[in-house]
Amino acid sequence: MNAVVVVVGEGVLADRVYGELSGQYEVIRQTDFEAGIPETTNMALVLQDAWNPSVHQKAEEVLRAAGTPWLRGFVSFGEGVIGPLVRPGTQGCSQCADLRHLMAGRDRREMREIRQQLQTHGGIQRDAAASRTGLLQMAHLIGAEVEKVMKGERAHSEGRVSLINLKTLSSSWHSFLPNPLCTVCGRLPDDSPTAARISLQPSPKISTDSYRCRSMDELSKVLAKDYLDHRTGFLNDKMYDLVPPFADVSVNLPLFIGDEGAGGRTHSYAVSELTAILEGLERYCGLEPRGKRTVIHDSYRNLKDQALNPIELGVHAKEQYAQPGFPFRPFNPDRSINWVWGYSFLQERPILVPELFAYYSLGCGEGFVYETSNGCALGGSLEEAIFYGILEVVERDSFLMTWYAELPLPRLDPYSANDKELELMIDRVRAVGGYDLHFYNSTMEHGIPSVWAMAKNRKQKGLNINCAAGAHLDPVRAVKSAVHELAAMMLTLDEKFEENQEEYVRMLQDSSLVQKMDDHGMLYGLPQAEERLQFLLDDNRPLRTFDEEFKWKSNHTDLTDDLQDILQKFRRLNLDVIVVDQTTPETIRNGLHCVKVLIPGMLPMTFGHHLTRVTGLERVLRVPMELGYRKQPLTLEQLNPHPHPFP
Repeated sequence: MNAVVVVVGEGVLADRVYGELSGQYEVIRQTDFEAGIPETTNMALVLQDAWNPSVHQKAEEVLRAAGTPWLRGFVSFGEGVIGPLVRPGTQGCSQCADLRHLMAGRDRREMREIRQQLQTHGGIQRDAAASRTGLLQMAHLIGAEVEKVMKGERAHSEGRVSLINLKTLSSSWHSFLPNPLCTVCGRLPDDSPTAARISLQPSPKISTDSYRCRSMDELSKVLAKDYLDHRTGFLNDKMYDLVPPFADVSVNLPLFIGDEGAGGRTHSYAVSELTAILEGLERYCGLEPRGKRTVIHDSYRNLKDQALNPIELGVHAKEQYAQPGFPFRPFNPDRSINWVWGYSFLQERPILVPELFAYYSLGCGEGFVYETSNGCALGGSLEEAIFYGILEVVERDSFLMTWYAELPLPRLDPYSANDKELELMIDRVRAVGGYDLHFYNSTMEHGIPSVWAMAKNRKQKGLNINCAAGAHLDPVRAVKSAVHELAAMMLTLDEKFEENQEEYVRMLQDSSLVQKMDDHGMLYGLPQAEERLQFLLDDNRPLRTFDEEFKWKSNHTDLTDDLQDILQKFRRLNLDVIVVDQTTPETIRNGLHCVKVLIPGMLPMTFGHHLTRVTGLERVLRVPMELGYRKQPLTLEQLNPHPHPFP
């Protein structure tokens, strides 16, 4: 008996496909889904000469319930679209494909509005660009896909869509990933304390001199293929920047609120591209819950026995909340908010964390603080992600601790590290970028090697000073990381700085004008701002060697052992490490985990001077004395009142 194919739709494309398939299969023609579809149907085709989103939504409802695989073909703004092949019971439907396609486009907001209008008011009969020649080409491609499905072969449209230029007839296939938040095929589990519990597992390093458990060679096989596509990828563009001293590559994460860049900086453009993709994945995971569904909405007062007190993570001061137009309201323990489950390593139990601390795009509206990507990290294992999440919190805390307390850190002799690569990096920055590099030991009471790096311009034009930070169990890696961050700003921002110098002078005179992330770094490009950094630039202090300054020892072959060492050190200091798993289905498909690490008491990085957060963080007042920089604890009034220079 011949296979049964149902063709649903009206127009030239449906006519063409019906004609092509009638000689091979039993083809049933329908104009819509009002009467359902025959139970004997092997495959359905939903074909139109225009874009009618409501028809595809109806197809998802009817054909998913019937257990029938289906393929669509339609025309949208001069382009033919074929696919995806939707199999009931699997993720990755037509709605997922539409979202990825829409998001990757430059006019995503306008296209979303058009889609909503078409969904509500119905589509058109035929797209103006739906030529008979173009529709014939589409019909041939659809016929070939049907043949593959009927033979049990893998179709090109499995997890992909074909986009055909109906003027030139050029076509290309584009992969897309299922949307975990899809209302049709998404299957997010509810957030729960059981799922939040963490039991650390072995995570062997890829080599004795590495702190990673997955190699770039291994990841290179999947990163660009799965995540970067200019038509349907959630990373939709990349750019090679040839100006900085090192290989700098950025990728674009498209959002409805605008494009978000993510960068990779290494000595190789190929590796930098992979690093940028990983950074983009981390950014994507941190925006909102996509791996589990938030289910708890309640007040802190009702949950306090199992919840983290938000004040311990630092909030804004009363004076900040009282400012006209301030975008946040003070924390109210009786106000209901969203909570997600994290895991406390100090208490060794799941703990509830305000969702706005766990995901950094949720600040305004119900929020009471400004939260950034501080502590977010991606890794080849959960343990690796936690390890690097901790290091980022430590790096930024050490930088801010230094700034607020104006600590005269020990100056480091970078050549005492006896690392040839580092020496060449310093030489290259001087020769190509025109900057001298200075390094300082910003390690705090926990002993994790941390550095403050400063680039001082030797040229007459451009930013006078750039600052960056690094933290790693290997101090040389911390320094190299900071150098790459500094190099990314060299030469690329000079023109912007020269054009807007008057604006930065006003920021120097009025700190409230420092509103955005870029403002912090650009402000200290001013030569007249250099005096604010004299507590570090004092040349009278002798240079210290790496051996003299850094005492942390690590010779483990398993990254989990290094992580355990850090956790044990924090336990002795009564510092908690709370981990919220941000991993999404898109990342776990390739064994990539993402987390948000919160360490109550450590200083969170904020951008915009009006959004500083130190209230509730007494550690900033106490630690400078414990380290011997001060004879007694500081007061809030003694903290540095100027905007920090973190770029």
